[in-house]
Amino acid sequence: MSRSWPKIRLDSALRHRKEFIRIDDVCNYKRARVQLHAQGIVLRDEVPGALIKTKQQQVCRAGEFLVAEIDAKVGGYGIVPPQLDGAIVSSHYFLFELDEAKLDRRFLGYFIRTPMFHEQVTAQGSTNYAAIRPAHVLGYEIPLPPIEEQRRIVETIEAISVEIDKARELRRLSDNQLDSVCWSLISHDEQASATPMNELVRYMAPNIVVVRHETYQFAGVYSFGRGVFRGQRRLGMDFSYTKLTQLRAGNFVYPKLMAWEGALGIAPPDCDGCVVSPEFPVFEVIETKVYPEVLDTYFRNPDVWPALSGASTGTNVRRRRLNPDDFLKITIPLPTRETQEKVRSVSREISSGRELRNQTNVTLQSVLPSVLDRAFAGKL
Repeated sequence: MSRSWPKIRLDSALRHRKEFIRIDDVCNYKRARVQLHAQGIVLRDEVPGALIKTKQQQVCRAGEFLVAEIDAKVGGYGIVPPQLDGAIVSSHYFLFELDEAKLDRRFLGYFIRTPMFHEQVTAQGSTNYAAIRPAHVLGYEIPLPPIEEQRRIVETIEAISVEIDKARELRRLSDNQLDSVCWSLISHDEQASATPMNELVRYMAPNIVVVRHETYQFAGVYSFGRGVFRGQRRLGMDFSYTKLTQLRAGNFVYPKLMAWEGALGIAPPDCDGCVVSPEFPVFEVIETKVYPEVLDTYFRNPDVWPALSGASTGTNVRRRRLNPDDFLKITIPLPTRETQEKVRSVSREISSGRELRNQTNVTLQSVLPSVLDRAFAGKL
């Protein structure tokens, strides 16, 4: 049932608190910062007072509403969490005490994540001056039911949030468990034979000549075993190299400088036709010898990366390069074809699960905003 609640200005339930302390050089201080897009308040760092140049600072209290002067229009605000009670912020932040007999801090915490609130923030001031003032904040309006109704709504929202988080965690655990199965199949195959990479893959030289006025869809490779992804589109005149390599789904690729920290993998279907620079060696997988899914599983495992580091050249740890000739000399334990079939089967199950997860994540991401919209329209 829809209920009509009175809208009040925030100055009916908030008070701007302007209290500063002087920083003591011999004490340590936690410093807080806001995350953008209404993602809350987090710890920036913890430093001795001697390293803090501006000696006049404000002290946060748990439950207060903290707003960033410059970043408010991009969601730079939130409720101070208990773990940041006593943290300091500069004069470029505004702190507001709540009258919790009128306004539950959790109710406000959810309200500030709604378009209804964000639109009020962005409406203040001119487009040429992004900063807001405390008076702006105190003038924002909130639909305010009685305090007991606020608490009931918060409990309902939190119960729904818990179920959303559980669903996300189940999907994440499912993926990780299946990944572990693939690695276990490879690592426990007692009939695996040591095989150099030059028998399993063929190096593909750059095969596209760059045209300055053409646009190219690039692929990239995440570090730490997170795979190949579809990246940015770039204009030919924006880079210095004259040739590119075009990927096909199932190719193996890595960046020379980052391979030693797990930036290797098989190009997925959505990267078919993407390009990479000559700094990304690309290899065609000889599928009569090894399935791409086996190589993908093997090289995304952290236990393998030290060997890549040893095969890389360069004295500076951040400038090590795994060149194609060195990569082709690396030897891996090649599983039997029977084991490879099992790895391929599980990998395909993982891929199907990830597609479903991506679809359901879109649904999950829309659930909470929908709940908040209903809550502050009096329909929850």
